[in-house]
Amino acid sequence: MELKSLEAWFITGSRHLYGEQALRQVAENSGRVVKELNGSSRLPIRVVFKPVVTTPESILQLCREANAAPNCIGLICWMHTFSPAKMWIAGLGALQKPTAHGDREFGFICTRMGKPRKVIVGHWQDAEAQDRLAAWMRAAAGLREMRNLKVARLGDNMRQVAVTEGDKVEAQIRFGTEVNGYGVGELAKRISEVADAGIDRLVEQYDQRYVMAAELRPGGPRREAMRYAARTELSLRAFLDGGQFKAFTDTFEDLVGLEQLPGLAVQRLMADGYGYGAEGDWKTAALGRIMTVMAAGLQGGTSFMEDYTCHLDPQGPKVLGAHMLEICPSLAAGKPSCEIHPLGIGGKSDPVRLVFTAPAGPAINVAMIDMGNRFRLLVNEVDAVEPEQPLPKLPVARAFWTPRPDLKTAAAAWIYAGGPHHTVFSQALSSEPIEDFAEMVEVECLRIDGQTQISEIKNQLRWNQAFYGAGAV
Repeated sequence: MELKSLEAWFITGSRHLYGEQALRQVAENSGRVVKELNGSSRLPIRVVFKPVVTTPESILQLCREANAAPNCIGLICWMHTFSPAKMWIAGLGALQKPTAHGDREFGFICTRMGKPRKVIVGHWQDAEAQDRLAAWMRAAAGLREMRNLKVARLGDNMRQVAVTEGDKVEAQIRFGTEVNGYGVGELAKRISEVADAGIDRLVEQYDQRYVMAAELRPGGPRREAMRYAARTELSLRAFLDGGQFKAFTDTFEDLVGLEQLPGLAVQRLMADGYGYGAEGDWKTAALGRIMTVMAAGLQGGTSFMEDYTCHLDPQGPKVLGAHMLEICPSLAAGKPSCEIHPLGIGGKSDPVRLVFTAPAGPAINVAMIDMGNRFRLLVNEVDAVEPEQPLPKLPVARAFWTPRPDLKTAAAAWIYAGGPHHTVFSQALSSEPIEDFAEMVEVECLRIDGQTQISEIKNQLRWNQAFYGAGAV
């Protein structure tokens, strides 16, 4: 998750017509731009200067080198004066990494070839231009992660649920993401083999990091339940790391061999960067990992989320977001409380979990949907708010928000778009890197924001259906 280990290559295009002295000056100017961009605190990824390219052969070679460089997330293309774009045809045809640029001639050939990219207009020293470049960098880092992501599914989908299903083969073809299933018995066997010394060390860490409920403290009547939660975390972490999985799912309908539905373990793994989806929802698990990578280094948390219930007070309608157990503590406004409470589904012992409330501030809710003939990304911009009163009968982590433009419009637009109940909620990211990411993977993206109108959303869905071909709206 350390984005500074990645690189964005700064490519300058020119031509020999201007003479060697001019080309030397262009290279010097490009080097200065790169140096000052790297000195900016706004950019999350290091910019790497590359020699000025002036021929089709040098451009093709550079694009091939970018494809082969594992830490290169994409190309920032800056054209000196008027750089003829026919020389870019072979290179762009071979390029497998995203680009950001601003030149018209270069832009024409990208449009002519149907190449997705981001156009950034503005002086390279302007904060706005750098912020737009930073959003593109984060999206490109997410793309790199997606192309190498492995998702483990412990158990299958929640039975009879439609929206959490999806074409895993198509996901691997289009995105590179590999999704495979594993029996929950593999985890149960690992849990039974964990040594007490490791549990002791982890439980001590729990005691230090969280406000511990009285029954979970040393000598408390439920201390062993917390030790089992620690045992689960150690086992699950070893399973994921051993298989190089960065995202995973489980389901309360398949807990054979487990004493608790994993709660605390899942929360802590998300806080360490793993993506998660409940009830077998592998698409949300993958999206969670990708958005966590995009958000690295930013203030605010990113978490698996569900629209738990709606507060339909006409004076201030809101949404309560939560889940049975599994909300990431990166969202916590203060020190989380570690508690144990009954869980009415799953048929297992009372699970341990972290309880907290997310702070107020702007956020986004993002979902990935399989529409049958394509994937769709759906984004709702929201404003998180503080709860108006205590919630003593809601012993789970939670977030409250007001959807933009308002609850009724946002809910209707979400439903028209086929939006699911599971999302990834982020107070670190804005809509821009999500839209940039969708452009890179050539996936439909709909945004519900302060300007949204139902008639326009319905028309956009119809237009997209025509653009992407016959199939579900």
